[in-house]
Amino acid sequence: MTVRQTSTTSLAFGRAAQELALKRGELELAIQLGQVRAAPDGSGGPPRVERREIERLRAGHGFPAALRERLRTVGTVDGAALASISQGRFLRLARTGHFAPVRFYVNRYHAVVWLYLAEEVLDFTRDHAPLLTGRTPPEVRALLAAGEDRRPRNWRGRRLGQLLRATSDPWRRAAAIAAVLDPVTVAETVPDPYERSRLSVLRPEMVPAPPKSPRGREIVERLVTADRPDEILWHRASLADALREAREHSAAPRRAPRAPGAALVGAPHPDFHHAAPHAALPHLAGVRAGAGATASHPAPVRRPRSSRPWSRPSGAGPSGAPASSSRPGRGARATARGLLGRLWGIRAGRA
Repeated sequence: MTVRQTSTTSLAFGRAAQELALKRGELELAIQLGQVRAAPDGSGGPPRVERREIERLRAGHGFPAALRERLRTVGTVDGAALASISQGRFLRLARTGHFAPVRFYVNRYHAVVWLYLAEEVLDFTRDHAPLLTGRTPPEVRALLAAGEDRRPRNWRGRRLGQLLRATSDPWRRAAAIAAVLDPVTVAETVPDPYERSRLSVLRPEMVPAPPKSPRGREIVERLVTADRPDEILWHRASLADALREAREHSAAPRRAPRAPGAALVGAPHPDFHHAAPHAALPHLAGVRAGAGATASHPAPVRRPRSSRPWSRPSGAGPSGAPASSSRPGRGARATARGLLGRLWGIRAGRA
């Protein structure tokens, strides 16, 4: 009954994209930007969209073109054309943080391609017209001369804000903050291994579709991790505050302590090693190494081992049986089989 009600009141991710005339990537971006309200799936899959939300968006003015225009992204080339400036000026303004990227991906040449909302680029051109013409301001030139590139940091701040707005669970919020810190900093801030384990389990996906190549994954990992001292200090303090709230909400799961005196699973009984060997295995008593013979169980007699393993008793065949065959007309050579038998027959003939 619950499954039927869920299927009628909300739509799966793919079906919602079809109803809104969007691609899956566009719907992911719409949810991140808050353009489309979605609820997390109870089974851990992609979020679901309520049918009421679908109807609200479909009833909006200019649907679906207006919705897709709000989600349109541009790169450096298209962004420069949209702002009516050169690609070099657009790149300089982006590196100095005048507008924040909304997404990025690593192409097949392992180059990072940053994407910006077209709507935000247009807003920037209207609000900062002096930066679009003439000489670049001195403060911008100083940042560029120092090798400043604020695109990764601005993207991390934007993505972290999206993740924090998407949940009210204290542990998930703490996990989102920990996702932008390196493991060493997380271990220093969260010394409890059980709490670190919970943060690792709840760690959100910073990038929807990470690259498959090892080099591409390494580039993505570098971009999603804070690398400036002031940024690391800010997120570290934020993680400590989020952890205090999470601990007040609920404790991290821990392994249940073993009851005193409880035997380990699969371990032998404590009295096993002190029991007499003949109590459980009478036929093995006195046979252990170093154990002497007893009256009821004499020590076994060991046959002396010959220095020549291939030698046989006089008049015996390869198996220790008499050389004469039980079948008439067959001799010792006929009884012996294989190469060893033939060698034994040759030796017996010479003797």
